[in-house]
Amino acid sequence: MKSADDALNRLKDGNKRFIANVRDLDALATQTRRADLVDAQEPFAIILGCSDSRVPAEIVFDQGLGDLFVIRVAGNIVAPSLLGSVEFSAVQHGARLVVVLGHTFCGAIQATVSELKQPSGHRSPNLQSIVNRIQPSVQTLLDAGLGSDEKELVKQATRANIRASVAHLKHGSQILENLIANEGLRIVGAEYSLETGLVDFFTDDTNDAQSVGIEH
Repeated sequence: MKSADDALNRLKDGNKRFIANVRDLDALATQTRRADLVDAQEPFAIILGCSDSRVPAEIVFDQGLGDLFVIRVAGNIVAPSLLGSVEFSAVQHGARLVVVLGHTFCGAIQATVSELKQPSGHRSPNLQSIVNRIQPSVQTLLDAGLGSDEKELVKQATRANIRASVAHLKHGSQILENLIANEGLRIVGAEYSLETGLVDFFTDDTNDAQSVGIEH
């Protein structure tokens, strides 16, 4: 089992290769081991990322087949099924690192900002459920007076939403709380830059539980 620190370093190294347009030969070679992964998998990290087509975790981190347990949803939000997916891999596969991966120019964040500034009333209930989970991160910034600069608002809301999802994972599951306390599980946020390809990890482990309403 790879420790959280070792897993984080492996992701950072892979992202450096991605930025440099270099592929790891071991990652490429995993395609030849497809048959070996039929009966079991041992991903070294769990990625809860946005569904955006420009942010495929395996490519961004230069990893191969079977290396990452990837969960993708618009806005990298945490809903019950997504929380359950993280629990499943953390328990079943023993992965000790969870990364909430957001990105710049996130459409889900922009949609939430637009909805709060000019409510449409015509969104589907399913899309609205995504907006509702992102809304607290945006509303806090609007209340702080950032509404006049939409570009800055989206930028800060993106990072606030990532931190909110980290807090949901840390404090919305007894299983994950126990793994954090006793088994070395670590949950961190990260933001991928569409402009540079760099992943900026939030490794300060800020406790945001008091500022986020945990939904089960």
